[in-house]
Amino acid sequence: MNVSKVKQVHEFGQSIWLDFIDRKFIVSGGLQKLIDADGVKGVTSNPAIFEKAISSSLDYNADIAEHLKGDITNEEIFFKLAISDVRQACDILWPVYNEE
Repeated sequence: MNVSKVKQVHEFGQSIWLDFIDRKFIVSGGLQKLIDADGVKGVTSNPAIFEKAISSSLDYNADIAEHLKGDITNEEIFFKLAISDVRQACDILWPVYNEE
């Protein structure tokens, strides 16, 4: 069985984190697959990463439309979307945190 390069890096005491996050990747099982198969240990996020995720995907449209019905600002909508994705990623990564 071939060991992934990510797992090989971990054998040298290093951890690979993904420098992106988006809803489809999370809910489709993509993040879980990289954790299970390759040993990915984390995910980074920042406003630029979320801007790209939100602007290049239709996956957020239903939530945006729902939030627009309320009396909240665009900035508040952005943070609600981002926090939701981060929470989901954290839930998936919780076992990784506990094993370290």
